[in-house]
Amino acid sequence: MKNIINIAFCVLFTITMQASSVDTLMVHSKSMDKKIKNVVILPDAYNKKAAAYSVVYLLHGAGGDHKAWLEKAPDIRAYADQYNVIIVCPDGNKTSWYFDSPIDKKMQYETYITQELITTVDKEYNTLADKKHRAISGYSMGGHGALYLAFKHQDIWGVAASMSGGVDIRPFPLSWEISRRLGVYAQNKEVWENNTVINMTHLLDGKNLKFLFDCGVDDFFYDANLRLHQKLVERNIPHDYIERPGGHTNNYWSNSIKYQMLFFKEFFKD
Repeated sequence: MKNIINIAFCVLFTITMQASSVDTLMVHSKSMDKKIKNVVILPDAYNKKAAAYSVVYLLHGAGGDHKAWLEKAPDIRAYADQYNVIIVCPDGNKTSWYFDSPIDKKMQYETYITQELITTVDKEYNTLADKKHRAISGYSMGGHGALYLAFKHQDIWGVAASMSGGVDIRPFPLSWEISRRLGVYAQNKEVWENNTVINMTHLLDGKNLKFLFDCGVDDFFYDANLRLHQKLVERNIPHDYIERPGGHTNNYWSNSIKYQMLFFKEFFKD
């Protein structure tokens, strides 16, 4: 009898932890003239006619798609319930880097996310459609994308985070097809310099955006994240920075998102 009760409890616990629902939202991008898939995770308590919800946007890394977050950190479904928020995971193409590419008109992912996707999410779901209730984060390429978009669009996001983010793309001129988005580094140095997160701190005044970034000390992006932290300290720009053991791995990201969701929760309730 005890075994049956234990099994029933485990089943109930599993159902509770996965009570959120997962939608696939198709959005037509006018800027790129194509339809794009996005995962939308709704908390179990979601009610279109009740109080509106804060929204967390999670960006995937290079090689990923809109389903990557569910595969790498399936607990995000539980976090939607735990914090009673909507989570949106866009498809940012495998190597868009979330830029508006100056050389490829079919790669306008800054415009897509900041204008087309957010407008559609706020129209289709019961959201609190303001920066005080909108967060963005991502891992690797998505970590770069989250800070890149948040730094440039502080009117859209009030809080941002990055994990294992490629916050300085310049040391990697031949990697992850960045040159296909910005042009060859040797011939387009100014474009690269202007579109790497570590060179965008001048956009911050320390008041309009709260942000956190973290990186494992064994990660190949660790040096870039440390340099970004040091630069922000030198310029007296408030931020939270965390480094912990770990590399560029799913285990690191699934652990990191737990702390970032708590960081977002504290921002939303202030």
